[in-house]
Amino acid sequence: MIWDKTWECASRKAIEQIQLERLKATVSRVYEKVPYYRNVLDSIGVKPEDIRTLDDIRRLPFTTKDVLRDNYPFGLFAVPKSELLRLHASSGTTGKPTVVGYTRRDLETWSQLVARVVTQAGLTHADMAQVAFGYGLFTGAFGLHYGLEKVGVSVVPASVGNTERQIMLLQDFGSTALISTPSYALYMTEVAEKMGIDPKKLNLKYGLFGSEACTHEMRQELEERWGILVTDNYGLSEVMGPGVSGECEFQNGMHIAEDHFIVEIIDPETGEPKDFGEEGEVVITTLTKEALPIIRYRTRDISAINPEPCRCGRTSVRMRKISGRTDDMLIIRGVNVFPSQIESVLVQSEGLTPNYMLVVTKNGYMDELEVQVEVTQEIFTDRFKELAALEEHIAHRLNTVLGITAKVQLVAPNSLERFEGKAKRIKDLRKH
Repeated sequence: MIWDKTWECASRKAIEQIQLERLKATVSRVYEKVPYYRNVLDSIGVKPEDIRTLDDIRRLPFTTKDVLRDNYPFGLFAVPKSELLRLHASSGTTGKPTVVGYTRRDLETWSQLVARVVTQAGLTHADMAQVAFGYGLFTGAFGLHYGLEKVGVSVVPASVGNTERQIMLLQDFGSTALISTPSYALYMTEVAEKMGIDPKKLNLKYGLFGSEACTHEMRQELEERWGILVTDNYGLSEVMGPGVSGECEFQNGMHIAEDHFIVEIIDPETGEPKDFGEEGEVVITTLTKEALPIIRYRTRDISAINPEPCRCGRTSVRMRKISGRTDDMLIIRGVNVFPSQIESVLVQSEGLTPNYMLVVTKNGYMDELEVQVEVTQEIFTDRFKELAALEEHIAHRLNTVLGITAKVQLVAPNSLERFEGKAKRIKDLRKH
């Protein structure tokens, strides 16, 4: 099923035409309504009428998270507060949050775009979805909630936490879809098993996971342990929230809502554009936002774009899974390391759980990386030689993948901290 065939299956010519029309309107809007953008555009000598083709987007300045923080709370809004129906704010940051707002039309657009994502994943009005995101300033829960209801899906707004109760609701209500972070979904399987409940025997069919990166290996682990179809979806509060893109049942990239967003891939160092298929930083321009239109927002997420039509019939370009972020990238002895690279090794290794922590320290002038990872209950014995051999094996595989030596420390089951929101996988002690 396709929610909006007009745009999800539109020709390339139609997509580019609507993008150009809406890009021109957005640039005019921010120039007229947002002093920050007017000042920046004036400083580089660009006027709204200079945007004549889609390639002219490269003449526009980038917007960063610092710009939103510097204009806290409402400095980038293009409407008066009286036209705002809802406010959200980013989570997990230090200092002031980034504040985002929505008009009535923005909220309708948001619901429609999440309805696309939900339908792409396979959900219909016959399903019941349990939302295990935190309800609050975070955009994830409310974004998915109203999109699910738009499709007619029954929503269980369980919020985050109280995991045993989450399992009880899944069991008693017969929920068919789970909405959460992938790391919390894995944690829920552990809790279910401790309760004597086999996750595969629940009524779940779908897992719509977001808010943090999910590697192919973690997806396989989730599908195996829950017995469900797992799809990624992508969004961020600065440009709307969930609904920017999402996977269909073929799990081969996230379909971008191109009639509402222009997504570019750039070299994070130079800012120059990357070609289709080349990896780089995701940059997003909103095309229909009223309250908070954003020009060329640097997400810091690393991905690539595939322009080929999908087997599902949708013609929109697709984003590859997010492989990491330019700002959570670790530089260890001059080598760029993403946690997702390490996770791929760990999830493929027998005897380990998906729970790990990366600890970075400095020994004199040398960076040291320690990978702490839990072993399964079955392998947690006093046979030191067996554990030592496993540590050596994992360290060798990490060296092959990363090109650096990392110390591996196997720890007891359930000894590492659990997270009900975004998992915090890095302790960088070099900064202290």
